[in-house]
Amino acid sequence: MSSTYFDTGLSFYQHTLADSFHCLGRGLHSGMKVSMTVQPGDENSGYIFRRRDVLHGNAEVVARWFSVGETTLSTTIINKLGVRVSTIEHLLAALRGCGVDNAYITLDGPEVPILDGSSLPFVRQIRQVGLTKQTVERRALVVQKPVQVADGNASVSLKPSALPRVRVDIDFDDRAIGSQSKQVVVAGRLFEQKLAGARTFGFQDDVQALQKLGYARGGSLQNSVLVDEGKVLNEGGLRFDDEFVRHKCLDAVGDMALAGPHLLASYHGQRSGHRLNNLVLRSLMAEHGAAENLSMREAMQWWQDRTGSHQAFH
Repeated sequence: MSSTYFDTGLSFYQHTLADSFHCLGRGLHSGMKVSMTVQPGDENSGYIFRRRDVLHGNAEVVARWFSVGETTLSTTIINKLGVRVSTIEHLLAALRGCGVDNAYITLDGPEVPILDGSSLPFVRQIRQVGLTKQTVERRALVVQKPVQVADGNASVSLKPSALPRVRVDIDFDDRAIGSQSKQVVVAGRLFEQKLAGARTFGFQDDVQALQKLGYARGGSLQNSVLVDEGKVLNEGGLRFDDEFVRHKCLDAVGDMALAGPHLLASYHGQRSGHRLNNLVLRSLMAEHGAAENLSMREAMQWWQDRTGSHQAFH
């Protein structure tokens, strides 16, 4: 039976896709054409990537915080044999934002297709196939005391919260962006409405240098917002006035999905990126008593005991 998670917010039970969906596109950084199929996952499997172009050895890469190997301009996960999958954050944001706990992702290249540069194409396909409620209870990683990491004027913190919240503050010299701030509760339809359509972005002056370093080789005005000296070069302009910070929020949702269980925390990123996102998860897991892995029911009870109310879960 298909679930209506999109309308009900947090669920006590795990969900997977009711059917598979397929995507064909190019990798943002590699420029390689890639075919990808996202399939229903078994209970407690989480998100597992499978490289069907890897013919020998272990071609599976588990999407968890401890698998993250590179964080330059995107999040890359790597298994013990060196098999890698990059630019996973937009797909993971869509899966987590839409309430998919378990999925198998099979692709024939090293990078998830960028499509239009946002999570919206994935969200639309998830909505089209629908979700199926599974029999195992959903897990929640409940942050119980604050954790923060910083690098210069950039920082990421996680604080206790009854609902998954994301806030990002950015500050760019280019007047097309400037200073922007956005906060969103990532539950029910809010991810789809507020964040899913926000596209990745870059600067015209950086394109050639990045391509020489092996990045942005698949970038175009069809999959990225391009900024040049205070102007947005894309025909049609922006999807949101603050599309840039919304995309940073989207990235944070995808990177926090690597915690495994649903992260019940208030995330705050200031000038943050993929590296600090991974470092804050590593710090959370390393610090004794910072978080507890509970069932969603137990998490609700924990917050009810703490606040005297369970209203946030309805």
